[in-house]
Amino acid sequence: MGEFELIRHFFTRCGSATLAQTGLASRVVLGVGDDCALLQPAPGMQMAVSCDMLVQGRHFFADVDPRTLGHKALAVNLSDLAACGARPLAFTLALALPSADPAWLAPFAQGLFALADLHGCTLVGGDTTRGPLNICITVFGEVPVLASCGQALLRSGAQVGDDVYVSGTLGDAHLALKALQGRLPESFELPPAMLTQTRQRLEQPTPRIALGMALRGIATAAADVSDGLLGDLGHILARSGGHRAEGVDKGESASLGATLHTAVAVKLMAACANSTNAPANFKISDALALQCVLSGGDDYELVFTASPNVRAAVQAASVSSATPVTRIGIIEAQPGLRLVDGNGVPVHNGFASFDHFA
Repeated sequence: MGEFELIRHFFTRCGSATLAQTGLASRVVLGVGDDCALLQPAPGMQMAVSCDMLVQGRHFFADVDPRTLGHKALAVNLSDLAACGARPLAFTLALALPSADPAWLAPFAQGLFALADLHGCTLVGGDTTRGPLNICITVFGEVPVLASCGQALLRSGAQVGDDVYVSGTLGDAHLALKALQGRLPESFELPPAMLTQTRQRLEQPTPRIALGMALRGIATAAADVSDGLLGDLGHILARSGGHRAEGVDKGESASLGATLHTAVAVKLMAACANSTNAPANFKISDALALQCVLSGGDDYELVFTASPNVRAAVQAASVSSATPVTRIGIIEAQPGLRLVDGNGVPVHNGFASFDHFA
């Protein structure tokens, strides 16, 4: 199978019908098949763009189900749009493949398009080449501009006194990763049913698009949790409090700080809540749960801040988006991330989030 036959067979869909179903007929002027796609921004909207790469052996295991891999490849990009409060529009796909294997490509495309259709996001172009398996997606979304002010959620708006929230549950994806890599404590064994449950969180994350859109005008700052809660909240702290760095993060010291409650953090791990159905001698220690929740990553939930005055609005956004949220801490003027237990006693913070080049 040649390159262009591969594209036509697996990644070219009935353009006009697909766009009509997603309501994008007026936005996507030209999709797959030309040197460039053409997108027409809607009046009163800003374009939100994000790009993520998945590399075999670094971001996913070689034996992963291609259908779930197709889902995750797009989900991690949609999660960035969610953190920005953006509505998905379209995406491009750059795919390096060791071979053009229809038995792999068909389910990969099915998983990819199932999630794309769920969020009204259409494939408009990309590239294919021979090489080690590598998936790179660029996603495009839109956010409204009101009174010349963009409504996008940014990392830079947190204020002293804001509540810190997280969506959904955290830590299960990292628990699965540690189990699959054989890095759990020697005396600890994850029951098969729980490994299946947590591995699904690792390989099929849920992008919180509806919540992100519902938080526009309510949240003061937001980020998605991809590298660990402490690290991703740290990006918010570094960008807020008057410090708004241009371009990529440059390692500056945080302008603001935060205190997080570890007793609440432990309860964010679904595997802990479900451990009551596990064998009698099974228990996830608080230390392991905290490590997974605070520094694990791969959750693709949202961490966001909001004024205490809008707690009712945050809960309304949670209900309307069918996404649970948990208040886990508070933004403070003193730089640094502090952890306290249920009695307010400081907990040693020796947790570090994931860094590809650390």
